[in-house]
Amino acid sequence: MQILLKDHLIMGIKNTKPLIVTAIVLVAIVAFIVYQNQKDAAPAQSRNNKAVVIAYQTGIDPTKVAQANGDYERESGQAIQWRKFDAGSDVVNALASGDVVIGNIGSSPLAAAASRDLPIEVFLVTAKLGGSEALVVSNKSGIKTPQDLIGKTIAVPFVSTTHYSLLSALKHWNIADNQVKIINLRPPEITAAWERGDIDATYVWEPALSKVKASGHVLTDSKQVGEWGAPTYDLWVVRKDFAEKNPEFLKAFVKTSLQQIEAYNQDPKAFEQNADHIQKIAQLTGSDAKDIPLLLSGNIYLDGQQQQATLAGEFAKNIFDTATFLKSQGKVDQVKPDYQGNVTTQFLQP
Repeated sequence: MQILLKDHLIMGIKNTKPLIVTAIVLVAIVAFIVYQNQKDAAPAQSRNNKAVVIAYQTGIDPTKVAQANGDYERESGQAIQWRKFDAGSDVVNALASGDVVIGNIGSSPLAAAASRDLPIEVFLVTAKLGGSEALVVSNKSGIKTPQDLIGKTIAVPFVSTTHYSLLSALKHWNIADNQVKIINLRPPEITAAWERGDIDATYVWEPALSKVKASGHVLTDSKQVGEWGAPTYDLWVVRKDFAEKNPEFLKAFVKTSLQQIEAYNQDPKAFEQNADHIQKIAQLTGSDAKDIPLLLSGNIYLDGQQQQATLAGEFAKNIFDTATFLKSQGKVDQVKPDYQGNVTTQFLQP
């Protein structure tokens, strides 16, 4: 009997071994499937280690909320490295060198860059600029009217939208640019020069704008200058070589931007009163949170239809007009006959 029991036990153990092996194999297969599913669902950063490098500036607009939330990365499935710049001319230089492939610049830097045949194209209008860029005069300067600017020192980043707006405003007021002293400073340098009392006025954007307004007053802004015939825009541009190879990324980028613009346009007051939105914009731009609602309301944000109509219609002419004006002021060497090659609506399509 003992021998029979022993043999039965041995046979049981032998019969169990294949079951154990089978169970181990099944566990391994299941683990592999779970791993693959997790890998496929992993965030863009782990799937694609090569981030798209994008240059942004500190202008105020609704899409800064999407940037802060990581919506661009989620929508595109692509890692992004965001690099902050103080002026459009610096962004243009980074685009030219290939250090960045997408950049946020104004219409004036675009006109200057396109005039020297930099292979970039505008694919999205961030905003038609208004109160978010303004000519501010120091309360200590004694400037009350435009004519009081004569003989004064005005700081502005050269070949920026504010430079173009300043020159356009002076022309509107019949003040020759050699009747004032215009100096080239970046926004952080403008703030420092203002605090030292080195300048009497500046045409600038956030966060420097809020800082100088604290001890100065607005003489005019880009909304009014636009009404005088010199509108300016905040734009997204892309290197053409990157655009050719990455159309789906750019479509996702546009979709994310337009979703945020639509959220603002549907109820601007609700957006401006959303403390979370305001705080995120403040953190990205360095602006004072209390100033952001007013600055947001000062610009016009184009929806998808308006983007299509603007970029397919008047925009190339706007670049031409801007370039022509800059050439008349000696800021660019040449003007191309046409700038349609620097504008695309391709990525507005779904």
